[in-house]
Amino acid sequence: MFDTMTLTKATGAICGSLLVFLLGGWAAESIYSMGGGHGEDHAQGYVIDTGDEGASEEPADEGPDLAALFAEADAGKGERVFNKCKACHQVEDGANGVGPHLYDVVSRDVGSVGGFGYSGALSEAADVWTAENLFAFLENPAGYAPGTSMGFAGLGKPEDRANVIAYLDGVDGSDDIAIEASEEAAAEEAPAEEAPAEEAAAEEAPAEEAPVEETAAEEAPAEEAPAEEAAAEEAPAEEAAAEEAGAEETGGESGFAAMVASADVAAGEKVFRRCAACHAVEDGKNKVGPHLFDVVNRDIANVEGFSYSDTLKGLEGDWTVEKLSAWLENPREFAPGNRMGYPGLKDEQDRANVIGYLQSASN
Repeated sequence: MFDTMTLTKATGAICGSLLVFLLGGWAAESIYSMGGGHGEDHAQGYVIDTGDEGASEEPADEGPDLAALFAEADAGKGERVFNKCKACHQVEDGANGVGPHLYDVVSRDVGSVGGFGYSGALSEAADVWTAENLFAFLENPAGYAPGTSMGFAGLGKPEDRANVIAYLDGVDGSDDIAIEASEEAAAEEAPAEEAPAEEAAAEEAPAEEAPVEETAAEEAPAEEAPAEEAAAEEAPAEEAAAEEAGAEETGGESGFAAMVASADVAAGEKVFRRCAACHAVEDGKNKVGPHLFDVVNRDIANVEGFSYSDTLKGLEGDWTVEKLSAWLENPREFAPGNRMGYPGLKDEQDRANVIGYLQSASN
């Protein structure tokens, strides 16, 4: 039997143990926490800096490099990809099927095929089937033009889209992709290989299959545009000087300047279709390449808001007609290291006509 003293000792021992336990918990909490409070404001005492703060923000996906894609596009592979589109589209001029024909589709106005009943969705999505627009449309027709009657699921691989656009562009013997790619690039910073535009000329020609009922036909791949501004903007000063020196002098005016003065503006506009994918002639409207509005005699690499290559930034002077001609004839040779991939316009009259068109469009 326990007596009173024994019971008291046992009770005291239990209370003492409980007190020690509570004190230990309080001490641990004080050591490993900050502020000593409880509840929502209670913060962890020790934070280990892993250096990953903000790392969760991933850089935005800028999308595929269109200039590079079109520069390496394979029309032969594109023809095989186009087999997916043959059930609805033909490449013969005027041969409409379930979808409109895709002959000369690159740089063609949207909804312009005579005798074909288009949905209203396409005209709301785009005005012209530039290579860039075709590239976006072929990836996801329903997403690009909600409500379109085109039931094709889309071409997921960028290379497939570029190849099929290259194939469609070559069906009519034109080179609209290069022209589009050079519209912006060709003018000031042609991207690197296709349009004679400064640097972006060939960048954005969308290349995909023609399986699109309405778009495939409408979005015809754009030709390479002889870079309007790009040609002028990227030409290195040295080569430009060589061009000017080699030009014949007629009453103080070079032989090429005389050709530009008497250029066929309508013919130049057709040549410029090759550049429309990358360049625009509207003032301030930059695309893959810089806008070509008032490009003749404009300072090289001076379009506000456009990111030029270091090669162009290093050039001094203006885009004279002679410099533009030299640039458009061979962008890589004229400004080694520039991003413009367009191979160039070899015909001197074509170069004079397109420069004459650019002058006319800027007035």
